[in-house]
Amino acid sequence: MPGIGRKTAQRMGFHLLDAGREEVHTLAEALVDLKSKVGKCERCHYLAQGELCHICTDQKRDQSTVCVVERVVDVLIFERMGEYRGLYHVLGGVLSPLDGITADELNMADLFERLPTYEELILATHASIEGDTTALFISQRAEKYNVNVTRLARGLPVGANLEYTDEATLASAYSSRVKF
Repeated sequence: MPGIGRKTAQRMGFHLLDAGREEVHTLAEALVDLKSKVGKCERCHYLAQGELCHICTDQKRDQSTVCVVERVVDVLIFERMGEYRGLYHVLGGVLSPLDGITADELNMADLFERLPTYEELILATHASIEGDTTALFISQRAEKYNVNVTRLARGLPVGANLEYTDEATLASAYSSRVKF
């Protein structure tokens, strides 16, 4: 599994071998339930236990703003932050021509269909060549709609020391500077 190294996997395996049959059976049932009960939201492609996820059905959320992210886990990060109260759209990856990943392989078509319903489109793709390419592609497609397209700012993290900052991060912080 991603993020689990050899030692951790070994500890987990030995734990399961030492566990009783009932504990292992409970875990196996939970995994089967996970796969059978949790799917993707038909609108935003986040996790859902029905057609739509709890975010898309929450009428208290700002229905005029959508934050475009690469992966499901990115939604969880935004939700932990607690500041954002709009909707999401999970692309399922980024454009990568060298790897053969085009817009047709990503969840873009339904985003473009819904663009006229939004006032703001927040592009929250990762700060990488592929993430920037994807953000640029989406922003160019959004130009024909009356939607305000924004991109997450980049730069120095809170508490960062300039001495330990790489040149690319410093250059991004410099070019994204704001009036004080």
